[in-house]
Amino acid sequence: MVLALPLSLPLASPAHAVTGSAAAALTPQDSDNALDVHAVRRELDSFQAAQISLRKAMAIAEALHSGAITADVSFDGATEPAIYRVKTMQRDRIWQHSIDASTGEVIGGEAPSSLASLGAEDRDNLAVLRALRHRLADAVRVAERTTSGKAISGGLMRERGKLNFVIVVLAGSDLKEVILEPPGARRR
Repeated sequence: MVLALPLSLPLASPAHAVTGSAAAALTPQDSDNALDVHAVRRELDSFQAAQISLRKAMAIAEALHSGAITADVSFDGATEPAIYRVKTMQRDRIWQHSIDASTGEVIGGEAPSSLASLGAEDRDNLAVLRALRHRLADAVRVAERTTSGKAISGGLMRERGKLNFVIVVLAGSDLKEVILEPPGARRR
């Protein structure tokens, strides 16, 4: 099935979506690896209070370097101020930026890393991302629209030779994972 975006950019429909109550999904399974449910709740509350959306943070980071595209983005509410961590790719460089979730201000300046410093699989994934017509921002838009939620993170995942966009969305009190396979993303 193909979904039509407002800009008429088709993206594959979610390969699958995992939904569940945030509290239930984040309940500790054992005491050794227990998550602090209260810390997670604070993180989600901080995210809901953010004035800047994940898509806006991506746009801010991409605008810092002409031709940059986002490869990974996540919200970090444990910092003060809460920030989005955005990794962008431009030519043969990877940039990591922190974007203030309240103001959209870029916090600190980070030196770029070379693509050559990455492992072969990561370099291959980024080469495929660069060649795709669709971007992570397109996948975020589809995931938010499909779930009627607000994206909290997004990135790439390769599974069985397919490169997928993985978007985590907060819809009400539910965290939903949406996996989208963009056309042309199969390993050749």
